[in-house]
Amino acid sequence: MTAHQPIQFVELETVKIAETEGRVAVIVTPEGQLDPSARTANRLTKGALERLVESDSFKKVKSGQVISLAWPTGMAAESLDVLVLERGLGVTEARKAGSTLVKSLGKAALTVMMGGHPKAADVAMGMALRLYEFDAHKTPKDDAQAPGAIRMAHKASVETAEKFAPMQAVAEGVHMTRDLVSEPANVLTTTEFANRLAEMTALGLDVEILDEDKLAELGMRTLLSVGQGSDSPSKVVVMQWNGGKEGEAPLALVGKGVVFDTGGISLKPAGGMEEMTMDMGGAGVVAGTMRALAARKAKANVVGLVGLVENMPSGNATRPGDVVKSMKGDTVEIINTDAEGRLVLCDVMWYAQERFNPVGMIDLATLTGAIIIGLGHDNAGVFSNDDTLCNAFLKAAREEDEGAWRMPLGKSYDDLLKSAIADMKNIGGRPAGSITAAQFLQRFVKDGMPWIHLDIAGVALLKSESDFAPKGATGWGVRALDRLVRNAYETE
Repeated sequence: MTAHQPIQFVELETVKIAETEGRVAVIVTPEGQLDPSARTANRLTKGALERLVESDSFKKVKSGQVISLAWPTGMAAESLDVLVLERGLGVTEARKAGSTLVKSLGKAALTVMMGGHPKAADVAMGMALRLYEFDAHKTPKDDAQAPGAIRMAHKASVETAEKFAPMQAVAEGVHMTRDLVSEPANVLTTTEFANRLAEMTALGLDVEILDEDKLAELGMRTLLSVGQGSDSPSKVVVMQWNGGKEGEAPLALVGKGVVFDTGGISLKPAGGMEEMTMDMGGAGVVAGTMRALAARKAKANVVGLVGLVENMPSGNATRPGDVVKSMKGDTVEIINTDAEGRLVLCDVMWYAQERFNPVGMIDLATLTGAIIIGLGHDNAGVFSNDDTLCNAFLKAAREEDEGAWRMPLGKSYDDLLKSAIADMKNIGGRPAGSITAAQFLQRFVKDGMPWIHLDIAGVALLKSESDFAPKGATGWGVRALDRLVRNAYETE
């Protein structure tokens, strides 16, 4: 996994502001009140902060903004960063402030004088989420500078560090998801993906890799049909975290892992096809969530299952018009081989229910372009057969500031999947494309099984930076799913 600067927590009184190099950040309220560290910096700079807060421009400043004063007089620092922060701000606002603080950090060291601020750990979480760059395939420059240390000085540094520790585990899970989504398909093959997941046994996860022979034995024919045109072997990886009560049924997370999607025989247009390295985003979120749960030792039983395939055209590829029988036993007429994600998910979902009988099941997939047309890039589509589970997830997503919007299900949409020669078609036409995809998946949810389908096509990868991530992979969903487990499934 990509290595990033750790955040160190030190006692406030041990930091000498005048002698600290790199960047030094101090807190000022929107009303212009300076905390003790800011007053010290103001004295060293001969009243620079007082002049700042008394200026007309400061009256327009809002909580969470950062104002930088370059090469401040009387200090060794190259920049004095004024972090405008309310004392009673919420979690999301605190995290956004931390993210803003490190966006333009570069390679300089950073010391943040947090005083006794109660949201210091959340500020650190925002910093940790934003401290990410995927440069695994860039040649290092000869004059490359190693990143400087990042320190957070606080009156209760030990307690703040303890509070931040589980947040750091979640941030690492987010970073893992971003790494996986960012990797090119010639690197992140199905085999390499499975191997990276197997490495998480070091965190205490029980990881099992099912190969093609085993999948054929289980009857996962729809999943195998997607990958049969590729030289990369299809696999299913099962990751179990047993941190809850012994024998208690787990929550099941199921992810679509199409490491590259050409569309198969229903070939995609060339423009933008390079982005289809991200079509394993659902599996990436499941992997990152399982890492986060294991790293923070969550007191819950959770199983993550991912179907890893590559969708390629070849002489052996599935054709439009083929009929394939699923593990459940239902037959599917393949109308469009580019509607392959649901064929992967349906077999893995059925297997998850048959083997684990979970308390609930959530699948994630970069499934449809239609969800982007409907919701853009701010919200994932949420489809569910259970109000209690769905509302619990939506609450968790709001708490973690990850956009999610519930979409409808219904028989009229289901009727669009009728086939003349099989039990169902794999697409229902252009109208309501994301809904008919969800309706297809719902046919593989057992009666009484609480279920959510998350279509993350619009939120997994962005062409511009977001609040907590640079341009590219976002890691959307890891924080919300971790919060759902905390809220609804962890034992005392």
